[in-house]
Amino acid sequence: MSKLFAAVDLGGTSIRAAIANEQAEVLESRSIRTESHEGPAAVVHRIGKLVQDLLHQVGSETSLAGLGMGVPGLVDANTGTTKFLPNLPTQWRDVPVAAQLQEQLQCPVRLLNDVRTATLGELRFGHGQQNPNMTLAFFSLGTGVGGGVAIDGKIRLGPLGAAGELGHQTILANGPRCGCGNRGCLETLASGPAIAAEGIRLMRMGLAPNLHQLVDGDEQRVSTREMNEVADRDDAIREAIVIAAKHLGIAAANVVTILHPDMVVLGGGVAEIGDLLVNTVRDVVRERVCMFPTDNVQIEKSLLGEMAGLIGAVALAIDAVRL
Repeated sequence: MSKLFAAVDLGGTSIRAAIANEQAEVLESRSIRTESHEGPAAVVHRIGKLVQDLLHQVGSETSLAGLGMGVPGLVDANTGTTKFLPNLPTQWRDVPVAAQLQEQLQCPVRLLNDVRTATLGELRFGHGQQNPNMTLAFFSLGTGVGGGVAIDGKIRLGPLGAAGELGHQTILANGPRCGCGNRGCLETLASGPAIAAEGIRLMRMGLAPNLHQLVDGDEQRVSTREMNEVADRDDAIREAIVIAAKHLGIAAANVVTILHPDMVVLGGGVAEIGDLLVNTVRDVVRERVCMFPTDNVQIEKSLLGEMAGLIGAVALAIDAVRL
C-alpha cells in the first residue's frame, strides 16, 4: 500500500489538514477553527486529533509515514520549534511543536514557514514539475504578502528561516507604515486589504457605482474578488487594481534582477484577479529589467491555488521520511 502523509496548514483563525499519498493526491481533508486563545499546547493537541480523525476516515490501517506543517511565522526548521508567530497569542515562542506531534502521532514531523511551504508545493507539484532544478520566486498575495525563493531546486531559508520575505521589500521609500515596522513595503500596497481599502475609498467618493451596487453599499463586503468583478465597468476600480499590480511588478522586477529566476509565481487569493494582474506584472518586469533580456523568465499564476500550502506540507512530510 502507498505510504500516507499528513499535511497541516496552521492559520490564525483556522487549521486545514489533509491526508495524502506520495503523489500529493489528497484523500481526505478538513478545516477546524484554531481557537488560538486556548494556548499552544491545546492547539497542537487538537491538530494531532484532527490528523488522527482524518486518517480514520481514509479507512486505512496504515500508520502515517510523516507529517508536514506550515506555520505563520518564524520556525527553527532543524528542531521543529516555533520561534515567533506574530498573529497568535503568546506568539508561540520556543514551542516544541514537532516533538509534541511526534509523540502524539508516532511519525516524523517537519515544520516550515507557511509561505515557504507553499513555495515548496509549487516547486514539487506545481510549475516546478517541468523543471525540478529551477530557480523560482513565489509571491503569496492575500491578507499579507509573503514569499519564498527556491534556487536550483532548493528552498533558500537562510540562518533564521526568514529568507524569501518578498512582501517586505521597500517599494515606496516614504510609503504607508507596515506591520513589520518599515514603510512602503509591498504588503502595504498590494495585499488584499490594501487593494480593498482603495476600493472602499473610491466607493465612498462615488467613483465606483458598479462596486457600490454589487455590495449594496456594504463596505465590509468589498474585497479584490468584488473589485475584479466590476473592473471592466468601473474605470477607477480597474485603475486601482493596475496600480497595485504595478507595485507588484516592481517587486518582481527587483527579484528578477537579483536572481534571474526561471519563473515568478503569483499565488494567494489576490492572484485570482487573473490576467489583469499577471499581464501588468509581466509588462512592468519587461519594462524595468534592463540588464538582460527577460524573455525566458516566466511569470505565471500558481497552478495549486489555495491548495499550495497543504500540498507543500505534503512535500515537507515526504522530506521528513527521506531524511
